[in-house]
Amino acid sequence: MPIVSGRSDWHGTLHGGSGTISTASDTLNAVPYTFASRFEGADGACPEELLAAAHAACYNQALSNISGKEGSQVASISTTAEVTMGDDDRGRPAITAIHLDVEAKAPGMSQEVFQYLAEQARARCAFSKMLVLEPTLTAKLVP
Repeated sequence: MPIVSGRSDWHGTLHGGSGTISTASDTLNAVPYTFASRFEGADGACPEELLAAAHAACYNQALSNISGKEGSQVASISTTAEVTMGDDDRGRPAITAIHLDVEAKAPGMSQEVFQYLAEQARARCAFSKMLVLEPTLTAKLVP
């Protein structure tokens, strides 16, 4: 497996400073972020938003793989990962929850089979395994 990397540069104080986020592939190239973009909803990047997008992408591939191996291939998958920010027990910023909301098209598949495959993908996705928080999941088939 390849090693991939991301980079962030920061200048200044936490509240008054600013930084950039980049990936080695240049998918992101010096995208700006600040305290306000991360914690107050201002314009700019947010590391947790990037985690959410990456988790959703990883989950989709895991579900596609698992369903194919089970002989019930899904036609399409759309996943939104919601990362909730809060405070830890010391009052410091922390990721307090992750929820995956999944919709898939899979002609002929029952909701029960889909739910089983969706849960298997949640448990086996590389991002889910990496996180200390166990992601929650909503999964439904759509016409």
